Amino acid sequence: MKLKKQTVSEWMKSGDPWVWLNAGAVAICVIMVIGLLLLIAVRGLGHFWPADIVEARYEMPGTPAYNLVAERVETAEVSAAQLREAGIQVEDHHDMMSRTLMKTGNRDVYGSDFRWVIDEYLTDLRRPEMLFAAERYEWGNLYGYLLAVKEDGKVVAETSDKEPTASALATWEAFQQRIDRALAIHDDIYEIEKHEIGSINYALERIRLKQRGYELRNELTPAHLADLNAERAQYDAEYKQLQQRLIELYKEINRDTFVVEAMDGSVHEMQVAKIVRAYRPNSMGVFAKLGHYGSKVVEFLTAEPREANTEGGVFPAIFGTIMMVLLMTILVTPFGVVAAVYLREYASQGWFTRIIRIAVNNLAGVPSIVYGVFGLGFFVYFLGSGIDQAFFPEALPSPTFGTGGLMWASITLALLTVPVVIVATEEGLARIPRNVREGSLALGATKAETLWRVVLPMASPAIMTGVILAVARAAGEVAPLMLVGVVKLAPSLPLDGNYPFLHLDQKFMHLGFHIYDVGFQSPNVEAARPLVYATALLLVIVIALLNLAAVTIRNHLREKYKSLEM
Repeated sequence: MKLKKQTVSEWMKSGDPWVWLNAGAVAICVIMVIGLLLLIAVRGLGHFWPADIVEARYEMPGTPAYNLVAERVETAEVSAAQLREAGIQVEDHHDMMSRTLMKTGNRDVYGSDFRWVIDEYLTDLRRPEMLFAAERYEWGNLYGYLLAVKEDGKVVAETSDKEPTASALATWEAFQQRIDRALAIHDDIYEIEKHEIGSINYALERIRLKQRGYELRNELTPAHLADLNAERAQYDAEYKQLQQRLIELYKEINRDTFVVEAMDGSVHEMQVAKIVRAYRPNSMGVFAKLGHYGSKVVEFLTAEPREANTEGGVFPAIFGTIMMVLLMTILVTPFGVVAAVYLREYASQGWFTRIIRIAVNNLAGVPSIVYGVFGLGFFVYFLGSGIDQAFFPEALPSPTFGTGGLMWASITLALLTVPVVIVATEEGLARIPRNVREGSLALGATKAETLWRVVLPMASPAIMTGVILAVARAAGEVAPLMLVGVVKLAPSLPLDGNYPFLHLDQKFMHLGFHIYDVGFQSPNVEAARPLVYATALLLVIVIALLNLAAVTIRNHLREKYKSLEM
């Protein structure tokens, strides 16, 4: 069979070029997205791997030589001309030179914990097994050699060896035991300060507000005052007991110290209680490093941030993001569905309805910061202040709902995303065949019953599509949240054991704002950079999981009502 030869014009008219063009564009977009995610994952997750600590002699012309103890962070090529402009002496035959960013730690000793070095001037490069890194609650990492461990000022273990001898290993083991003991005491202190004393302070504040309420209503009788004082005395007694317990714990946790030699040869004595963990990466095998890596990732997901958000974890931000998205979804779904049902099923399809649809579509394109300004002015200053005047007068002038919080942030984002839900729900209602409605009405059902039992269940996949789009947009928004409730560091979670348990008036942390703060407001840029990648990857994963849950529900509903659509 002879094939007919197709001309270029016929091939263009057939539409095949546009199919291939669209397929190529989609493929390029997918490759770019995967590449971006891989870049974020490598830069972010690589931060938790325990890098080796190198010791070397740095002898750069024109500057005094010194010993260098640090972790390698990154290496880059730089032109010799650029180095000469910076005042660094470089030999004439060099055109390009390699320089490395080294993390020297010990910020309390050197003032900065990062420095650039020229690789050519590094000599005597070694990786001693007894070099250790210690993560601290303040001042970043500590690098050096462990010399001694003390208890109440008395030496319990010491060594002068910088090789893994018996005395050096025994001193290291004593150091690790005291770190574990200090961490256990630290957990007890945290439990008392954060939860037990926090609950007492919360109860005392409620008593104060209750008394203030009696005073405002002129109902503070001697009997009421006696009851309040008796209740306050009970909490005061519990507080004194906890305070005494804290004094004992702080005395116990501060008894252990250790002596370390820094890279410049200086010797420092520090408290063990300031150490989060200590490890010797040069002596760790692959499995030991994997265990350390896993513990760091778990800490990142479950712990609170420290060191201006450049160390520790992001659990409060994860919790705040998920809680805000869930509240936003609960608020936006019924309002968006009710609006769409009215526009499609009840409103007369005239010019006024068309204007409303145009307005809804235009609202979807309004910049998010405009919603933030509206939320601040209307929800916080107007509604919040009115709620404080009506229901919380005893707390004034301190605002309760008259300031940014979880509730106002959720409502603001619900207002931002409601056009998406309306449009998606209307499209779903429009796809339902007319004979389905007529069949239900013919069987004796009212219009409301038909809508509730037949139309809305069949339109539920479209509703879930709108919810998915709303979640995808709201979870990554930052600009409006900066005005209506999100903060750099929240002292406590908005969900706890104190009545009413979910505190909608409290400020909260958010992953998107955390990325902005760490990336653009951190005083330690080099330390914050890997956390920007890690938090960005985590935000993408959180949004993907929320969307995946919604997609699963949508697919289930679509399969359930597929037979009704045929």
